[in-house]
Amino acid sequence: MIQVKLFDQEHEKDLELEMNRFLQKIEEKKLLDIKYNVAAVHEDEDEQVYCFSAMIIYRA
Repeated sequence: MIQVKLFDQEHEKDLELEMNRFLQKIEEKKLLDIKYNVAAVHEDEDEQVYCFSAMIIYRA
């Protein structure tokens, strides 16, 4: 069965850490793909908030 795991963090290093922890739990041959996205949102004139997200597609 093919499954996905979604990740969403405000800091890229947090996303990296969370994804690496998950990837350690699955066999490399079961990894199918990784999708990555960055979004920037202006909350007001002075502040820009980033959203780093990724989806790991793997075989269970």
